[in-house]
Amino acid sequence: MKKLILSLTMLVALTAGVSAQEKEKKEKKITLPAWVNNLKLSGFAMTQYQYSSQEGAKSNTFNLRMLRLSLDGRILNDFYWKAQIQFNGNTSTLGNSPRVVDLFAEWQKYDFFRVKIGQFKRPFTFENPMNPIDQGFMGYAQNVSKLAGFSDRAGSHASNGRDIGLQFQGDFLKNNNGRYLLHYQIGVFNGQGINVKDVDQRKNIIGGVWVMPIAGMRLGVFGFEGSYARKGTWTDEVTGEAKSGVRSLPQHRYAFSAEYVVNDWTFRSEYIHSTGEAFSHALSNTNKESDAYATDCSLSSNGSKADGVYALVIAPIIKKKLHAKARYDMYRPSGDWSKAKTQYEIGMDYEFHKNFEISGEYAFINDRSLDKHNYSMIDVEVSFRF
Repeated sequence: MKKLILSLTMLVALTAGVSAQEKEKKEKKITLPAWVNNLKLSGFAMTQYQYSSQEGAKSNTFNLRMLRLSLDGRILNDFYWKAQIQFNGNTSTLGNSPRVVDLFAEWQKYDFFRVKIGQFKRPFTFENPMNPIDQGFMGYAQNVSKLAGFSDRAGSHASNGRDIGLQFQGDFLKNNNGRYLLHYQIGVFNGQGINVKDVDQRKNIIGGVWVMPIAGMRLGVFGFEGSYARKGTWTDEVTGEAKSGVRSLPQHRYAFSAEYVVNDWTFRSEYIHSTGEAFSHALSNTNKESDAYATDCSLSSNGSKADGVYALVIAPIIKKKLHAKARYDMYRPSGDWSKAKTQYEIGMDYEFHKNFEISGEYAFINDRSLDKHNYSMIDVEVSFRF
């Protein structure tokens, strides 16, 4: 009996000691390195319903448009870094999801000279760097999508307007109100899109400059000089000779951009022009066993020219809450009207909270490349941030 009492006493004492140690650990404040305190996890998600009456390609479906998870922070105050991953639902090639879309570091000591290296948005057009929710419509304008590196006309894989490279940017000429009047940005990139090494050892030079004469207004010009390359086989279009190796297609582009954002109104328009051949099929997988077109270097029938323009307005009905919007969006994949695709869009959006929004659009589409040119689309999206 004495042994039992002694054993119970020792067990109670041991348990009390362990509980006291655990309580002390919980109460003890853990000090993290300064750079860890700057860590921020954020993201956003977009769900979608879309209807299309296009002849031969009718659709009526719910879709998980995208989910983004982002981790960013600062080191020693002067350095900013970010890593972002994207997930997609209902994709034709599920292997493309998830994928890294951003991974870069930027030295930000001076406003007039900042240096960024890694994978990030190409410095081309105003709309390209915008968050998909803030962009305002069911998708980026056609000219931005085809000529800034989303589903690029040259044939590269979907890259969300991004590439791998090095960029310099900054702001100049601060006025009496502390607002800068001039911004510049210029970078050197692989030219192959996200998560892919250079193929032809030639780099793309992309940059832009804009002025901000009054608060909320930007007027800019952009330039893009480089190439897009693929390693494979093709038949020479002139001689008919079979060839193999690396085929590099020069790309020359420029854009004019204008935007005015004031009192919850948004006006934006951009024209983009492109010269340069394109591959006949877009790349979806670098593994030739998974993508039959991975080594197909034949040229597209669209030729060497393309251009497009869009103009939009977003008007507040209830400020910061309810908006009406309209967009004219035209893209010519061959630089003439024979294959022009024009979208006339109207819609509305409602912000239940700054981090939760529902939007809807109707689009009448005229696509001259189709036998039946005209069809309609309805798009409804619910978006949230965290």
